[in-house]
Amino acid sequence: MALQNTLGSTSTSSSLRQIATQFLLTLPSEQRLEAQQEVYKFVRWYGEERPLSELTIPEVANYTEQITSSTTEPAEKLGIVKTFLAYGHKQGLTKTNLAAHLKIKKTPSKSASPSRRHYRKTAMLTAQGYANLQAELTALRNKRPLIAEELRKAAADKDFRENAPLEATREYQGQLEARIKKLELTLSMATVMDEKQDTNHEITIGDTVVLQDLASGEQAVYTLVDSSEANPSEGKISVASPIGQALLGQQKDDKVDVIAPAGILHYQIEDIKHR
Repeated sequence: MALQNTLGSTSTSSSLRQIATQFLLTLPSEQRLEAQQEVYKFVRWYGEERPLSELTIPEVANYTEQITSSTTEPAEKLGIVKTFLAYGHKQGLTKTNLAAHLKIKKTPSKSASPSRRHYRKTAMLTAQGYANLQAELTALRNKRPLIAEELRKAAADKDFRENAPLEATREYQGQLEARIKKLELTLSMATVMDEKQDTNHEITIGDTVVLQDLASGEQAVYTLVDSSEANPSEGKISVASPIGQALLGQQKDDKVDVIAPAGILHYQIEDIKHR
């Protein structure tokens, strides 16, 4: 009953943070922990005190570019934010369902001729990142015999019309093979960075940077990596993200500005840890 009263008190002037908190309270506890990071990331990007009703379709559509440049598995991350926006629409806080405009842009067909494959981008990886991807690839390849055995057992049920285990195993096999192909491609194009100390002390890929928010005084620590290694929950951000672009080439004590929909964020570089 208390939750219903809280949700019932929402209005079109409610801030993004207020709506995010109310949305997260509607989720089961195990889902809430997974969702809150992505929801609050979206909220901070557009301004915590900004009314949800003021968000525009172009702004929401452009968030796709922000999330795909700074994290892996963007479809999963966007799915959480889409659920949040759909919730806001159901509560009558937006005139249109903004969730419909938050989607991954389709990439061109991958049927490129062999002669054009030489122009693919090289992935710059740290030594640890390369080792992690190799370990993941080995683990996934080792799962292939197990999946094949599960398929054999599921296929033993001749009634394919109602064979849910068979369909579930096939779907998982497809996801497994897709991830294996992605890892193989990334590793085949990877260049492992030289981890020697950078003599000019300018920020480059692989560096860990300590920032101070000049407005709030809070500190943040980020490690700049290739997009294939990006994992915001571990503080690893892509060099292609807005913050990554702003930091590259800077030095200790420099001040940097990051343009976000909520306004210009001002940081000072407190420390740089070179690999």
